[in-house]
Amino acid sequence: MDRLTDTALAHLAADIERPGYDRRAVKTGVVHLGIGAFHRAHQAVWFDDALRAGDLRWGVLGASLRSADVHDQLAPQDGLYTLLVRDGETTAARIIGAVQGVLVAPRDPGALVQALADQDVHIVTLTITEKGYKLDPVTGRLLTDDPDLAADLQSLAAPRTAPGFLTAALAIRRTRGLAPFTAISCDNIPENGKRLRAAVLALAGAHDPGLAAWIAAQGAFPQTMVDRIVPATTADDIAALSARLRVEDQAMVKTEPFRQWVIEDRFAGPRPDFAGLGVQLTAEVAPWEEAKLRLLNGAHSAMAYLGGLAGIDFIHQVVSRPDAVSFVEALWDEAQTTLTPPPGLDVAAYRRELMARFANPALQHRTRQIAMDGSQKLPQRLLATAVARLDASQGIDAIALGVAAWIRWQGGLDDAGAAFQVDDPLAATTAALAVGDAAAQVEAFMSLRAVFPERLAGSPEFRAAVTAWLDKLLSDGALATLAQF
Repeated sequence: MDRLTDTALAHLAADIERPGYDRRAVKTGVVHLGIGAFHRAHQAVWFDDALRAGDLRWGVLGASLRSADVHDQLAPQDGLYTLLVRDGETTAARIIGAVQGVLVAPRDPGALVQALADQDVHIVTLTITEKGYKLDPVTGRLLTDDPDLAADLQSLAAPRTAPGFLTAALAIRRTRGLAPFTAISCDNIPENGKRLRAAVLALAGAHDPGLAAWIAAQGAFPQTMVDRIVPATTADDIAALSARLRVEDQAMVKTEPFRQWVIEDRFAGPRPDFAGLGVQLTAEVAPWEEAKLRLLNGAHSAMAYLGGLAGIDFIHQVVSRPDAVSFVEALWDEAQTTLTPPPGLDVAAYRRELMARFANPALQHRTRQIAMDGSQKLPQRLLATAVARLDASQGIDAIALGVAAWIRWQGGLDDAGAAFQVDDPLAATTAALAVGDAAAQVEAFMSLRAVFPERLAGSPEFRAAVTAWLDKLLSDGALATLAQF
C-alpha cells in the first residue's frame, strides 16, 4: 500500500480533515526535541492550528535524540501524519502538516545545532522525559557522571544531550547577533522551565561564563503544564486507519478530545497567537501543574500499578470497577487538600472531567504504558502529596496504597505469577530491593534517596502505612486489596 504523502492528500475521503494551507510556504519557526507521540498529539497540533490560521512562521522541525524510528515513519510521508481523536464510538481524523522534517541527532549532531541556530527559529519545545535533563533529582545539579553529559562538558562540537544541543546553538546565536530562542519544556515534571534553565546555564557556565550570563539575561525558559492522554499506537490501529485512508500512515497518533497547554507568559522573541489558539498564558503555572500532577497523574500511576498487578490491561477497565473508583476518589480527596487552585480551575468539575476521560473506552490506554519510568514519576505524582499531607498532620491512606503498589510492581510478577518487564531506569536496583516480606521491602526502598526524600523515609507513619498495604498486596493481591480499601 502507498504511504500518506502530500500527493495522496487530494485522494483522501471527504471526511478526512486536511491541513488547508500551502505547506511549501511554511517557515520552520519551531524545533522540537523528542518527537514522540505526545508531541505529535499536543504541541504540533497547536502549531498546525497557527498555520491554518494563516501565520506560516510556525512549521516544526522534529529531532530525535536517540532512535531513528520517528524519522523512518515520517520521512516517507513528507512529515504528514493522522491525528485520530477518539471519544466513545466517534473517531475524527485530521491530517497534521506542521512537521517539516525530522533529524536524528546521533547521525548528524551538527545539523541539529545549525537548525537550532537558524534565524527563523524562535521557539524550541522539548518532551525528553525527566532523565533527559541530566540533573540529579535530589540536588538539582548536573549529573557529571553521566557519560553523555560528561562528553558535553568536555566539548560541544558534537553534542549528545538536550542541554548540550541548546547550549551549543545558543553560543552560535550569540556570535551571530541573534536573540536566544524561547525554550519550552513540555515534560510532566515540577518547575520544568526552571530545571531546563538550570541545566543549560550550568553547562554554558562550564564552557563560557559570558555565554551563561547572556542566556540568563536574555533567554526565556517558561514554566508549562501540558495535558492530553495519548495511548501508544498499535499495529491494529495502523491497519484500521490504512483501510479508512486507503494509504498507509506509520506515524499516526490517537488521543482524546481534551487538550490543555498552560504556558508562563515569558518569551524571548516572537510567538504564535497562543491565546487566540486556546493556549492559556499565565503569570503562575505552578498551581495548574500541581493540580494536574497530583490529580490526573497521581491517579494514573496508582491505577496503572494496581491494575497491572491484577492483570488489567486498560485504564478504562480499571475505573469500570466501583472499588477502583472509590480508591481514586479517596486519593483525590487527599491530594485536593494540598492544592492552591488557580483562578479558573474548578477542582470538583476537574475531577468529574478526569473520571470521564479515564472511562473513555476508545482510548485503550494501557496500564503498562503508564507504569513505565515510575521511579522518575513517583516523587511528583504521589510522594510530594504525601509530604504535604504529613506536614499538615493529615492522613495518607490512599497515597500509601499507591506507593505500596509501585513497590510491589518492582518484583516483576503480577498477582497471577506472570512475569513482566519493569521498564524503568532504576529497574535493576529496585528488583534487588523487592525481596523479603513487606517490612523488609519497605525498609530497603526507603534507602532509595533518588525516589524517597528524607521526610518520608524518616516518617514512622509513612513507613507503617506503606508496609500495611504492601503486606495486603503480597498476601491477597491487588483486587482483594482494592475491595478492602
